[in-house]
Formats: sequence, structure tokens, C-alpha cells
Amino acid sequence: MHMLYNSDNFAVVQFVVSRQDDSSPQEDEVPARGGYEIVDKSSRMELFLDGALAEHFKLGVEALIETSPGVEEMDAFLANYTTLAHQPVVLH
Repeated sequence: MHMLYNSDNFAVVQFVVSRQDDSSPQEDEVPARGGYEIVDKSSRMELFLDGALAEHFKLGVEALIETSPGVEEMDAFLANYTTLAHQPVVLH
């Protein structure tokens, strides 16, 4: 788990889970899985992106980073994903 971004409005955490297959001694041959959790702090909602959507998100972030965005630009990019957030943030 890696905190990638944290502002007053959003937090983004990357999850990387390596697959462990007992039949394969080469751990690096086994692909990793995971995704990104985006928390919208103002609406107290979160979403988890994995698979193709996570890859699309990653490419968008990489393209945005090349422009040296400020907090406003980064938050605006993340706001595009908040329509997908339907899971309320709760404490355990």
C-alpha cells in the first residue's frame, strides 16, 4: 500500500498485491495485481479502480505529471472519477 496523493479534497492510495503461486518457483514470473483507491474527502465517498480502469487512470496520471500540475489541476483530474464513487467512507 502506497499513499500517492493527499490533498484537502482527495487521497489516492495504490495497492499492489503480488500473486504467490506455489507451483512456480520464479516469483517475478507471476504478475502482480492491485489497483487504486480514491477517496473524495468532501463527499466522504471512495472508489477502487482495478483492471483496465486502473490502467487508464495510471496513464492519465502519468500524462498529467509531465505537465507539473498544481493541487488544483490534480484535484480537477481526480474529480472526474468521483461520479464512480458510491462507497461511503466508514471507520472500522
